[in-house]
Amino acid sequence: MRTTQLLMSLLFLLTLTACPGSKGDGVDPDSLGDPGSVSLIFPENNSECTEGAVVDDLQSAITFQWEASESADYYEVNLKNLIDGSTQLTESGHNESTITLASNTPYEWFVVSKSNASDTGLKSATWKFYNAGAGVVNYAPFPAEALYPERGGAVPATATVSLKWQAEDVDGDIVDFEVFFGTETAPSTAIGTTEATTIEVNVSSGQSYYWQVKTKDGKGNTSHSEVFNFKVQ
Repeated sequence: MRTTQLLMSLLFLLTLTACPGSKGDGVDPDSLGDPGSVSLIFPENNSECTEGAVVDDLQSAITFQWEASESADYYEVNLKNLIDGSTQLTESGHNESTITLASNTPYEWFVVSKSNASDTGLKSATWKFYNAGAGVVNYAPFPAEALYPERGGAVPATATVSLKWQAEDVDGDIVDFEVFFGTETAPSTAIGTTEATTIEVNVSSGQSYYWQVKTKDGKGNTSHSEVFNFKVQ
């Protein structure tokens, strides 16, 4: 009887350790956040936020919301303007914070749960949204994000590299991507336009490369990604 109970306990533990989300299952860690971090609520991911209070013709105030954490003494709301790359940090003692942002602008945000007993914090998942403006019925795509090579990373010596990226659009009408690639830090040479999210480029060992993706939607709206870089070993 004792042996049977022991076997059942071992099987139960194995089941717990085999749950989804473990390393190696293809899940992007940044889309999940740190274990034990708070879950974001509003603005929703890859959405247009139309519920902000209008401040003036150029700005609106949005109330960010996330689930509370019993172990957190306060929270840090981190925002990044996806057009100009500027960032801002706001502290809050509650699980919400009202922040004034530029209208008609895409942002990404995440929350870090902080404790007075520790210098480190738990980072939530990172979400993107458009802070909508009055009269806007179609939104430019979110700037593309590099998947491979990782920004600032290195790839083994090779003659070709397949650049890969991801892009989102709240209207769901992306039509194509124009890719700029070269050895200059601000690449200006367009190497092609594609409907796919990958393109192959020729490279040389020991050289650093820079690339950028221009995303276009069905209404002619466009967005430019940040400049990504990598080195060939």
